[in-house]
Amino acid sequence: MLSTLTSANTPPVFGFSNTPDDIIKALEEKNGAHHYERLDVVVRQARGSWITDVNGKRYLDCLAAYSAANPGHHHPTIVNALIKALLGDYASVISNVVYTDPLGLFLSRMAEFVPALGTRFGTNGNKVLPKNGGVESVETAIKMARFYGWKAKGIPDGKQEIIVFDHNFHGRMISVVSFSSTEKYRRGFGPLTPGFVSVPFGDLEAVAAAVNENTCGILVEPMQGEGGMQVPPPGFLKGLREIADHHDLLLLFDEIQVGLGRTGKRFCFQHEDVVPDGLILGKALSGGLVPLSVFVTNAELMDMAFNVGSDGSTFGGYPLACVAGVTALGVIEDEKLAEASARQGARLKQAIQHLAERSPHVKEVRGKGLFIGIEVKERNAMVFCRKLVELGLIINDSHGHTIRVSPPLNITDEDADLLVDRLGQVLLEK
Repeated sequence: MLSTLTSANTPPVFGFSNTPDDIIKALEEKNGAHHYERLDVVVRQARGSWITDVNGKRYLDCLAAYSAANPGHHHPTIVNALIKALLGDYASVISNVVYTDPLGLFLSRMAEFVPALGTRFGTNGNKVLPKNGGVESVETAIKMARFYGWKAKGIPDGKQEIIVFDHNFHGRMISVVSFSSTEKYRRGFGPLTPGFVSVPFGDLEAVAAAVNENTCGILVEPMQGEGGMQVPPPGFLKGLREIADHHDLLLLFDEIQVGLGRTGKRFCFQHEDVVPDGLILGKALSGGLVPLSVFVTNAELMDMAFNVGSDGSTFGGYPLACVAGVTALGVIEDEKLAEASARQGARLKQAIQHLAERSPHVKEVRGKGLFIGIEVKERNAMVFCRKLVELGLIINDSHGHTIRVSPPLNITDEDADLLVDRLGQVLLEK
């Protein structure tokens, strides 16, 4: 039964195939790794802020694929640009031994979209190194910091150390899980990569105490997503900037989840008017349609660390992804998605706080823009999430104790009101 193929001539009810939901779930169970805990929904169609199953039931997407779908699913401007690229025969992966105009245009657009980084190293602007998934660009940033420590600071190669933060989430490649404080990400995958010192998130005194003669950089999420939707205390990012400047360290911000308008600013670091030396972006960079990530840094730093043969990626910066990237950046800017996130986020957070005041379950509401966490007292956020799925919301937990609310940035007032209504139905239960 599970090996039965659906005829290509059979029109689908929704989406790719008309294979029944139970077959789809059984196929994943039999043939896939069990590395995700699934909600019991098989998605057949996604458009804007809404997801549809095979029966036509619609769910409001309150996750936006962890900020990958910031402009909403299948944004028509980005979709049309990709269709044009595919039909125009300029979307295929091309060897990096030659040039392509989508890559050149994307690199230029990206370098200008980000404020000038690391200006203490020079004033020739930014340079961009593209990859696919965000974790690849995290590892690029790690390479940058280590190379700087060796080349500029004279740290013996192999002794470089980077300060990171407890409950961080930068991905799941081996070097990155090596400095995770979440045991299930690391257990059984040793030997782990050395060279990282983890301190409490938001604790500047702990950061200062961790600096030694081998420290070359600080890697931080300006707000933590998977770590529980945590917002650091005011002045934390400025304090990191001061420590980095004082000790000649590279300050690297991972804004894969919180950048590109998510927190109500184009970049999360702009809430404290602090500029890093390197910036990691991904997820929403392509509008959620193809894998694309970048590491952006000062031109002099990029040229110091990366030359012919020192880095590379077959699909990093391939034409289709670059077309998506150029177009998605235009959508973020032209449709003022950061401003929309700030307005709708303030409105939504206020409404959720009013619920929290009457709820027997809510411990705290925190966040900025459309990056909102609802911590529950019982630390059983997934129980509430499953109830909300039954009420037509796609929503998930963060760190077990917090309900994560991060819908597309252009969610309407009507849809936001529906979200609050559904939250109220479960959070106000006795």
